[in-house]
Amino acid sequence: MERRPRTRRILFEDVPVAAVGPQSTAVLVARFLESIRNERGLSANTQAAYRRDLAHFSEWLGGRRADRLDVRDLGDYFSSLAKKGLARASIARQAATLRTFYAFLQVEGVVAESPAERITAARRDDHIPGTLSPEQVDRLLRNPDRTTLVGRRDSALLELLYATGCRASEVSSLRLPDLRLAESFCTCRGKGGKERVVPLGVRAIAAVQAWIDGPRRDAAARAGGDPGWVLLSSRGNRLSRMRIWEIVRLHAEAAGVPADIGPHTLRHSFATHLVSGGVDLRHVQEMLGHASIATTQRYTHVDAGRLKGIHGRFHPRG
Repeated sequence: MERRPRTRRILFEDVPVAAVGPQSTAVLVARFLESIRNERGLSANTQAAYRRDLAHFSEWLGGRRADRLDVRDLGDYFSSLAKKGLARASIARQAATLRTFYAFLQVEGVVAESPAERITAARRDDHIPGTLSPEQVDRLLRNPDRTTLVGRRDSALLELLYATGCRASEVSSLRLPDLRLAESFCTCRGKGGKERVVPLGVRAIAAVQAWIDGPRRDAAARAGGDPGWVLLSSRGNRLSRMRIWEIVRLHAEAAGVPADIGPHTLRHSFATHLVSGGVDLRHVQEMLGHASIATTQRYTHVDAGRLKGIHGRFHPRG
């Protein structure tokens, strides 16, 4: 039986910038990634997203030069992504990546005009994926066994995710000095290293206090880890994003709520429930760390029934 050759994963960091011709796609991508790493100060997660998107794009090119494409070629690329079944949000992100990449090439004098500027990707889905009801959130947050060390940690994690609306990476990066439990808030670091202050409710404070007052720091010290992180693994290391995803899904399945949820579901639920309760959208934007109010406006449609009821009660012709 003939063995098929293995496909080599593209590692742009392995490409010496001066090793091949200046118009090589691999070299151009490597220069772009070097630029965003050293000059723009983007987060590691954002850099990784650019790297993945451009790896897919380079694979599709199949040796063709990126500086010789036109808008029809890019249209073919996005058509291929749609045929693969990618969500509109993923295609929109790919379009944003290519616009940034070709803008860099334009500034560098590699291309005279950016073909990506004429690409209009479909807007992201307006629905909010995986939002839980307040009753489902309550079942999920009550699931961890708080009589055990791991259960107290998991309870603190779930309460923090829902109380703050933080991303998994932001909760993973929390350190003990970031907690101001007596003042009912914590400081988290979002995209681009931007800090924001997020309030904490009494239940979250109680869960976090029970966790950090337990033997977690002694266990971490014995394991040789850094006890300064708020959330620690059983080995004393910082709880990773992927492990946070696993913990959320583990308790979701046990609590009888949709098992395909993740930390972002609690972030969506946090925002949805605030908007439903009448919190001003600007305040929700600030708590979520959204750079643009347009991103937060997704949540305004979630309680249309309540708004219709208010209209019917108070409008003269309701």
